[in-house]
Amino acid sequence: MQNERIKPIVMPKWGLSMSEGKITGWLKQPGSTIAVGDDLLEVETDKITNVVEAGEAGTLRRVLAEPGNVYPVKALIAVLADPDVPETEVDAFVAGYAVPKGDDGAEAEAAPRYLFTETPAGTLRYAKRGDGGPTVLLVHGFGGDLDNWLFTIDALAEGATVYALDLPGHGQSTKAVADPTLAGLSAALRGFMDTVGIGPAHLVGHSMGGAVSMRTALDAPDRVASLSLIASAGLGPEINHAYIQGFIAATGRRDLKPVLETLFADPGLVSRQMTEDVLKYKRLDGVDGALRALSAALFDGGAQAGVLHGAVAAAGKPTLVVWGGQDRIIPAAHATALGSNARAEVIPNAGHMVQMEAAGTVNALLKEHIGVR
Repeated sequence: MQNERIKPIVMPKWGLSMSEGKITGWLKQPGSTIAVGDDLLEVETDKITNVVEAGEAGTLRRVLAEPGNVYPVKALIAVLADPDVPETEVDAFVAGYAVPKGDDGAEAEAAPRYLFTETPAGTLRYAKRGDGGPTVLLVHGFGGDLDNWLFTIDALAEGATVYALDLPGHGQSTKAVADPTLAGLSAALRGFMDTVGIGPAHLVGHSMGGAVSMRTALDAPDRVASLSLIASAGLGPEINHAYIQGFIAATGRRDLKPVLETLFADPGLVSRQMTEDVLKYKRLDGVDGALRALSAALFDGGAQAGVLHGAVAAAGKPTLVVWGGQDRIIPAAHATALGSNARAEVIPNAGHMVQMEAAGTVNALLKEHIGVR
C-alpha cells in the first residue's frame, strides 16, 4: 500500500502531443514548505515553457530531476512528504515508484490525438477528450488553433466531455473562410456541432473565439448551456490593431517573435518552437488570405466590429469572464462589460494568453462555472 504521507511530483502532460519535457529550473528547494498552487519548477516542451504548480501540499523532501535534462511524461521528478517521514521511507518510495496502473498514457496514446470531420464550412480538425459529465466546446482566437488549450483540455476532461477545434482558416482545418464575420464563424461552429453530434454545450471562447461563442449564444441559444469568455473579443471596441497587423505581416522569426511576445505578460514563455510552429502555419497556402479577410471583417478601421455585450447581458446565459491583468491585446477593463450579468475575474501577472500563463487558476474557475466534478 502506498504511504499516503508521501506524494509524488511527476512530469505533467500538457496538451495532446506532449511526450516529454525538459527541466529548465527549480523554483523551490528541498526542505521548502509547499502549498497547493505554489510554483515548483519550469518545464520546456516542444510547444511552450511554463511553470508547474503544486497540486498537493507538503514538504519538498527530494528533487530527482536535474535542470537541463529531459524526462518522459509521468516520470517521478520530486517527492513531497510530511516532515516526520524518515529518509529511509522516502528512499523506499523513490526506489519502488511505478506509474499508477491506467495512468501511463498508453490508452490515450492509442486513441487518435486529432480527428477530422467534413462540415458545411469544410474540413475541420478537432480533438475530443473525456467521457461523461457536461459537454464543453473550446473555441480559440485569431491566428490560434486547438493547441491554445493545451493546459485546459485534459484538466476539464477529468469530469467532462471536451471538444476543441480549429476554426476555418486556422490550424489544420480548411483555409477557406466563406464568411469571415462573427455570424459566419458561428454558423461554422454550429455546423461542426451538428456534424460530430454535439448537443447543448458549455462554450469556452478565447479572444475572437469568445466573440464567436457569444454570437452563437445569440443566434442559437438552445445550443449554448453557458459561456466562459477568456480575454474575449466582442465586449468593447478597443483592440491592439498593431498586433493584428503585425501578426499578419510577419514572414520570419525575427518579425514574428516580438509579436507573439505581446500575447504574454512573461515574454520568456514564447519558445523558439512556438515561433516556428506559427511560421509554418502562416506559410500554408490560403492562410494569408484567410487572416486578411477575418481582419477586414472583424477589426476594420482598427476597432472591433462586433460589440455584443448589451445583447449578451440581456440574453441571461450563465457567463464567466476571465482576463489577464496585463493583457496588451484587448483591455482588461472589458472584463466588467457585462456588469452584474456575469462573474468577472481579472488575474494579475498574466497577459492575453491567460489560460496558459495562469492555467491552474483559470481551470479552477472553469470547473466551478461549468460544474465539472
